[in-house]
Amino acid sequence: MPAEATPKSASSDLSADARRRMMAALASASPEDLATALNALSPLPAHEMVRAPETGLVMVRGRMGGTGAPFNLGEVTVTRCVVRLENGVAGSSYVMGRSKQKALHAALVDALWQMPDMTGKVEEAIVAPLASRATAADATVRAETAATKVDFFTMVRGDD
Repeated sequence: MPAEATPKSASSDLSADARRRMMAALASASPEDLATALNALSPLPAHEMVRAPETGLVMVRGRMGGTGAPFNLGEVTVTRCVVRLENGVAGSSYVMGRSKQKALHAALVDALWQMPDMTGKVEEAIVAPLASRATAADATVRAETAATKVDFFTMVRGDD
């Protein structure tokens, strides 16, 4: 494997938290947005499927109030994929839903992100735009929800 294609180690400047944030941005993106963002890095390097996209179920667990005893909430459909670039760097993804194309694209982005010469490009062209789009969508939902909030402490009974 060429030295410039060596994947980042745990001691590198990119932490597991940075990878988690990158994967969270990919997971929250729509399949169309992810495909469009990935096209910004065309042409993509050759890759092989280590594990072709496949769909299955995972059990989701919850906790009452976030701190109570865990309980099984139900099953969620998940699609996973693992790819290896021609230089040996492997990327993987797990995405909710049945979109095999989204799982493949997320795995490709993960592999590209792990290459030292591509990390900055992936962050700038893919991760940052997807993360800002997710933040804007979240702000819209919060604003719409806040508009329906009722403040019962400001209501007057009228029998004074």
